[in-house]
Amino acid sequence: MTWVLRGLRWVRWYARELTDESAYDRYVAHTRKTHPGTSIPSRREFERMRTDRQEADPRQGFRCC
Repeated sequence: MTWVLRGLRWVRWYARELTDESAYDRYVAHTRKTHPGTSIPSRREFERMRTDRQEADPRQGFRCC
């Protein structure tokens, strides 16, 4: 049974990484570590900032390196 749960956790992690759904979690962890005490935007605000940044620079999502 534990191998089934471990497999399901891996599939969930993989899907979140593949769809970049975990970007907000990484952003929050990075902000708390490097800028303690600053306010962290909500997930909705984060997605809005991310979309605005991508629209301002269309190459944002296509990195070559």
